[in-house]
Amino acid sequence: MKIAFLFPGQGSQIVGMGKDLFLEYEEIRKIYELVKKITGVDIEKISFEGPENILNETKNTQLAILTMSLGILKILEKNGINGEISAGLSLGEYTSLIYSKALDLEEGILLVQKRGEYMQNLLPKGNWKMAAIIGLSEKQVEDICKKIQNSFVVPANYNTEAQIVVSGEENGVLEVGNLAKEAGAKRISILNTAGPFHTEKMLESAKALSKELEKITINKFETKVVKNIDGEIYTENDDIKSILVNHIINPVRFSKSIKTMLDYGIDTFIEVGPGRTLSSFAKRTKCDRNLNIFNINDVKSLKETINFIKQGGK
Repeated sequence: MKIAFLFPGQGSQIVGMGKDLFLEYEEIRKIYELVKKITGVDIEKISFEGPENILNETKNTQLAILTMSLGILKILEKNGINGEISAGLSLGEYTSLIYSKALDLEEGILLVQKRGEYMQNLLPKGNWKMAAIIGLSEKQVEDICKKIQNSFVVPANYNTEAQIVVSGEENGVLEVGNLAKEAGAKRISILNTAGPFHTEKMLESAKALSKELEKITINKFETKVVKNIDGEIYTENDDIKSILVNHIINPVRFSKSIKTMLDYGIDTFIEVGPGRTLSSFAKRTKCDRNLNIFNINDVKSLKETINFIKQGGK
């Protein structure tokens, strides 16, 4: 099997996520303790008890999702299950970089904490929304966004060939949704996010993150990581710090990322963390071979995935 790990981003959180994993595995409890020690944030309490509005604060959401994913990775590694390549959606790229050892664990955790704080506290004034447009092509969604003259709205996440997320001012996002329905979109889904993420409106957050990245050491990759910004694999020549700054203000090319991993020969995708969004994207990607696709978000799905991999897919 050629295994790829997929790491979720903001929007996949739910109160109670990871609690059964925390109770089941000492290794996972140690990750939560480490995050609390490093950041001073009781991410265990926020993740398991909420309330929802506190978990949904960007500074908490990103740290909570990262912590859960890192905990699951510990159990997979203990069982000899490793990804040759990985990709994450937005925040999830940091999980990928930590997994690949390009980012040191403790530095990576602190960096995600700062990223979440900046993305929450340095939001421009305004009413912001993000919405997934399902059932239209990339070009159709791009063209609809261009029609909006009195409000800012642009494509932010290219999730699959037929699911594009738009981001911007609330009026503009809602207007795009209406025009998309008229154009034949199957569904418009408002996302559980709090800002115009992956657009030029996040420039102040990007500038602040740039200063944090100056303090960070980038190590040699031990596994391959696919970039959000262009859907290609990181190379030794890439300016990783610059890419992570631009990552905040540019669209996520996740559909391209999946295709890159398929071209690499991946036949097994494992989504590691809350929800099942990224595994669903993988299932919707056209492929000429059979794929094994899993999402691990609780004890049951973790044990089932481990058993399947250890038995060689039987």
